[in-house]
Amino acid sequence: MATAFAAVPEAPLRFKLLPRLLVGAQVLYVLGVAGAGYATTALGKAVVLAATPADLTTLKTTDFVRLRYAVATVPQAQWRGPGAPSRRQSVYVLLTAAGAPTAAEVLGVYADEPRAAAGQAVLRGWVTDVFPRTLGLRYGLERYYVPAASILRKSTVARPLRVQVRIAPWGQARIVEVGE
Repeated sequence: MATAFAAVPEAPLRFKLLPRLLVGAQVLYVLGVAGAGYATTALGKAVVLAATPADLTTLKTTDFVRLRYAVATVPQAQWRGPGAPSRRQSVYVLLTAAGAPTAAEVLGVYADEPRAAAGQAVLRGWVTDVFPRTLGLRYGLERYYVPAASILRKSTVARPLRVQVRIAPWGQARIVEVGE
C-alpha cells in the first residue's frame, strides 16, 4: 500500500524575506547601541563626580553597587525654572567640568537645556524628591557593576569615591572609571 503525501507548497517570497529583515534590524539596533556607548566614551566631556557606595553588603549577593552622588541633593536656590520643580520632572544640571583633581559642582538645575560654557558640562537627570530647601535628583548612573578585582569588593567601609563620567554632546552619560 502506497502512502500518499501531499506536496507542501513553496512559501511565498515575502515570508522568507520577513525573518531576514527582522534579524537585520536587530543587528543594526545592537550595533547602534554599542556604537553610541563607544562614541560617548570617545567624544564625551570628562567630569569627575564625588560619590559613596550606598550599601557594600549587596556585593555579597550581586555584582552591582548603588552609588550615592554628592550632586544628587542640591539646594532649591539652584533651581532655574519657570515654576516650582515637580517629582519626575526632567531636568538639566549644569556642572563645572574643572578636571581630574576636583569633583564637579552644581552651578544650576534647569527645566530647559542650558548652554554650557568652556569648563562646564550639562548632565541630564530627573527630580526624585522636592523638599522645602533641597531637591533630590537621579541621573541614571547610580547602579555600577563592580569588577572582580575592584577595590570595592575588598572594602567593608563605604569610602568616598571619585567617579569619572563622560557626557556626550547629545546628552548621554556613561561611567568610565571608579576609584578612590
